[in-house]
Amino acid sequence: MLAARFLVTAALPYANGPLHVGHIAGVYLPADIYVRYKRLRGDDVLFICGTDEYGTPIEVTARQRGVSPQEVVDYYYRVIKESFDRLEISFDYFSRTTHEQHTLDSQEFFTKLLGNGYIYRGVQQQLYCDSCGRFLVDRYVEGVCPRCGAAEQRGNQCEECSAILDPNELVDPRCVLCGSTPRPRETEHWFLRLSAFEDRLREWLEKNKHWKSNVVKFCLNWIEQGLVDRAITRDMEWGVPVPIPGVRGKVLYVWFDAPIGYITATKEWALERGDPSAWERYWKDPETRLVHFLAKDNIPFHAIIFPSMLMGVGEGYVLPWNIPANEYLNLEGRHISTSRNWAIWVHDFLERFPADYLRYYLAAICPETRDSSFSWRDFQEKINNELADVLGNFVHRTCVFTHQFFGGVVPEPGTMDEESLTTIGDAKKSVSSIGDDIENFRIKKALRQVMQIAKLANKYFNMKKPWETVKVDRAGCATTLYVCHQLVGILAHVLYPFMPSSAKKIWGFYKTDKKLEELRWGEELDRIIVPGTKLGKVFPLFEKIDDAAVEREIKNLRVLSGEEAEEHKPITVDEFSKIEMRVARVEKAERIPGSEKLLKLVLDVGRGKKQVVAGIGKDYSPEHLENRLLVVVTNLKPAKIMGVVSEGMVLAIESSEGVSLIVPDKKAVPGDKVS
Repeated sequence: MLAARFLVTAALPYANGPLHVGHIAGVYLPADIYVRYKRLRGDDVLFICGTDEYGTPIEVTARQRGVSPQEVVDYYYRVIKESFDRLEISFDYFSRTTHEQHTLDSQEFFTKLLGNGYIYRGVQQQLYCDSCGRFLVDRYVEGVCPRCGAAEQRGNQCEECSAILDPNELVDPRCVLCGSTPRPRETEHWFLRLSAFEDRLREWLEKNKHWKSNVVKFCLNWIEQGLVDRAITRDMEWGVPVPIPGVRGKVLYVWFDAPIGYITATKEWALERGDPSAWERYWKDPETRLVHFLAKDNIPFHAIIFPSMLMGVGEGYVLPWNIPANEYLNLEGRHISTSRNWAIWVHDFLERFPADYLRYYLAAICPETRDSSFSWRDFQEKINNELADVLGNFVHRTCVFTHQFFGGVVPEPGTMDEESLTTIGDAKKSVSSIGDDIENFRIKKALRQVMQIAKLANKYFNMKKPWETVKVDRAGCATTLYVCHQLVGILAHVLYPFMPSSAKKIWGFYKTDKKLEELRWGEELDRIIVPGTKLGKVFPLFEKIDDAAVEREIKNLRVLSGEEAEEHKPITVDEFSKIEMRVARVEKAERIPGSEKLLKLVLDVGRGKKQVVAGIGKDYSPEHLENRLLVVVTNLKPAKIMGVVSEGMVLAIESSEGVSLIVPDKKAVPGDKVS
């Protein structure tokens, strides 16, 4: 087959929090499945991503936590990158928009667009907070969405209806920093002349007949309403500085500079491999197919704004070949809400379940054409009834039977009967269909066909009854086992894009020099497992999830989101008497990077010092705690919280008003016992 060149990007995750399952289902898993498949086809594929590290949400978070924006993004870069690594998302390069190269690239784009007449200086009304003495951009404003009426929406986009907003449009706006009502005030900004690209964008979009219809329709509707020139600068400090001499306190809007991050990442990849000009093959060669994976809320930025920027620069940049935008993943039938903690965080999930369990389930419910929903009970059912009982069962019984009756060696087949030839033939045809579905971004259908091969294999095994034929027709039994091992090999091959770790485990049961990831898609299926191949140690692939585990997850979700109070069993007086509480003085207090509520305290407890991590940072600043007396549990077993050792627990009251420390109301000294 003729190899093609693909540049695949996944939307840059925002370094303002960890990844949740919705991010993975809508963007990163479909992209990784597609990329792994294309590599197996022999195509030239470059898979690019990185963290988006500028913008108002990060600046807001940094202010709330009393740390610098750089500390926030440094922490979440590590958390996000680790989650991707554990999920085996196979980026060729993962960058950061705070890299110096990105600043240079973004400023160069701005300068060229300005020189070509597609950026101009203008004045606009922007909300200004008199109490804070600053302009309020995007996330610094909350109010009611003018489109759908949803409350507590930020000034850039409504979480409920996905409408792109301007802070001035919000009904009953308020400053998120102080809660006061802001007022409109004029400020100077630079605008991208989107209106100049209407005709070119329409012509280009109408040619993209291979795109998802919902994506094209969304974009054409935007254009038919008339493209409005958009301000691409903001009044703030955290971001790429506007590259105009004498301009201070203005940065490029994050949705101007963020897509340029794809180009930066490609340049950094090329530099790292010692071929600095290699990036141009992927961005300026018309033979390259640029594919953007993203969720539907990012469609206008990738299908209208970024293509306009690429057209406006005028240096032969390729335009997106496809934008397979997905819908949203809900959770237990409701919208995922990070602010209300109604979410499943990937790094937490991976502490309790294998990565391939998440990859399998999210691929099975991928929100391709409409929203879908993560359900813990459905997750359990699919893992137990499909992965364990169908796929895992067939592989295990085939390999165990071979160990028991054929010395752990794949037997040479005898004469193949019609059922055997038909079964192998149907499995091979499915490989082609699976590839066609992945090629066209039908991830759910492709995975269903993988499982159909597993069901076909189980049906064949049961129909042939090798446990009987081994006693009366050993040659016929050998043929059955040979066919079953071919099906195991085919399953490992087609499973690899979806569940690479499990596929490699299956392949690892065979002592072969061939590497699974190097097999060309659909081209090496004849005798994929060669007769005479020895089997190694075989073990069950998938452990079932019990009801208790699912109940714990559902309860944990409700407790963490505040919907259900955590149950506490009564303790005896004797048990309570084991708790040692003493007065302590705060000698030093500081915030823990990456957390808005955790503080690290060094305490004088009278008989020495203890380090304690306390979740009081939203209500108490470090500087206001030093030298204060408080009450602490001193005999707790040390534990690590966000990598920091905590040797006790600060006592406090949680109420609707926030957190209040428990303090002595009369004279006390460090070390005094509390009883």
